[in-house]
Amino acid sequence: MAEQQAAPEDRKPSSDEARSAFSAPEGVEQPGPPEEDAPTSEFALPAGVPEPEPLVEQPASAFAPPSTYSAREAPPALITTAGLPLVRLSKDAPWQDRMRTMLRMPVGERPVPESPQRSDEAGPAVPRVLDLTLRIGELLLAGGEAAEDVEAAMFAICRSYGLDRCEPTVTFTLLSITHQPSLVEDPVTANRTVRRRGTDYTRLAAVHRLVTDMTSDDHDVTLEEAYRRLAEIRRNRHPYPGWLLTLAAGGLAGAASVLVGGGVTVFLVAAAGAILGDRLAWLCAARGLPEFYQFVVAAMPPAAMGVALSLLGWDLRPSAVITGGLFALIPGRALVAAVQDGLTGFYITASARLLEVGYFFVAIVIGVLTVLYGGLQVDAQLNPEGALSPIERPVVQTLASMALCLTFAVLLQQERSTVWIATVNGGIAWVIYASIAVTAKGSPIMATAVAAGLVGLFGQLIARYRNTSALPYVTAAIGPLLPGSATYFGVLAIAQNHRDQGLASIAKAAALAMAIAIGVNLGSEMSRMFLKAPGAEARRAAKRTRGF
Repeated sequence: MAEQQAAPEDRKPSSDEARSAFSAPEGVEQPGPPEEDAPTSEFALPAGVPEPEPLVEQPASAFAPPSTYSAREAPPALITTAGLPLVRLSKDAPWQDRMRTMLRMPVGERPVPESPQRSDEAGPAVPRVLDLTLRIGELLLAGGEAAEDVEAAMFAICRSYGLDRCEPTVTFTLLSITHQPSLVEDPVTANRTVRRRGTDYTRLAAVHRLVTDMTSDDHDVTLEEAYRRLAEIRRNRHPYPGWLLTLAAGGLAGAASVLVGGGVTVFLVAAAGAILGDRLAWLCAARGLPEFYQFVVAAMPPAAMGVALSLLGWDLRPSAVITGGLFALIPGRALVAAVQDGLTGFYITASARLLEVGYFFVAIVIGVLTVLYGGLQVDAQLNPEGALSPIERPVVQTLASMALCLTFAVLLQQERSTVWIATVNGGIAWVIYASIAVTAKGSPIMATAVAAGLVGLFGQLIARYRNTSALPYVTAAIGPLLPGSATYFGVLAIAQNHRDQGLASIAKAAALAMAIAIGVNLGSEMSRMFLKAPGAEARRAAKRTRGF
């Protein structure tokens, strides 16, 4: 019995571990004790893999660069997804096209940055490069360039000095640029405010030549040389004296009056009215009066000249005199830039520029309406019905349109080598417009859009050939297409209490202005789309939401 009672004692577990659910069952060989030097981590290197070298201690900061980081051989900020097409940009393409292409890409899809032209080991002075970029962008934006073209120039300057991870931002009055050296370094941001605007296409062309030299492999423009050339551009005087600009304003108004049916006497009267209005506007500007009131004052003398002709009873066309004066005041340059900004996605800048155009247009209407209302009170015979019948004089009107473009180019302070090109381009535009609207009895709006489209196409082609801005070849050439007659008839109808007819005529003027702007932009885009340089990829446009 004692042996039988001892048997259960022998089968009793010797420790508490034997009662664990994870203990090996009877008949299974127990595993040996773990070795002291055996790794206990599941991330341990497998057998046969050499041990890595010990890492050098790094500063205890989350923003410290990794040990393998090199500023000279920094990888792109983001790696392109495998499914995206690889974009290659040919150096034969103009820098404007290459920079626009990259600006329209997301950061992750931009091509690998090229090695900078400068081989200084210390790298570029980032604050000075950003300051130079902003100063050049300020001149371009103040000169009337579109926001996308200004951003392209700023991006090109930064890349030419080795600052590849830059993002420029352009609005109507503010330029900003941000440079992030790498993913682990703090970004550097600088901005500049545009407070003064002026029209000087000679200066604009000089700035474009500077940017072209900075981005070209054939030139090595240092920061000091770029600053020196920029200072020379700022110091240069306008190519034409003030008295010549005043005569050009009179010649523009006179040529426009002949374009709508006036004769020699009408030409002289319209020119005198425009010259007087220009001098009064200069006087107001010297007194510090805002530009809105300058337009109001400048619009009064041509309207007063037309009212005076009507009161004298001369067998002339007062409407042609007033219309000629309006041609010299309508802000076609700002309108084209505003619509171009809107079509390319810069809605804030486009809205501000359209608001500026709207203020100027209202100022012109107020000035002309004030004079016309006073003329009607003294029984001035201003009958728009007689002025609506056009006089077909193809040769005279073509020469008048070319004279209008010539004087417009002088007012824009263009280089002498570009004046004759803009003059010929404007003459061709008028011939196309008259062929559709007068000879073929087509829609004036459609004729305006077609003529403006060809102006934009030819201007962009010449600009690409000369590697400069297209504004000198486009802005003056749209002069004969400006809606001076529709604006005058609308204002006159409002003064005669025919508000419905007046609003309809002003709406027609707005439609003609939009047709000019859209046509110019469409012609420019067609030249970039179908006639790009060999090897250049077509730039991508932003995908629209389509209502989502």
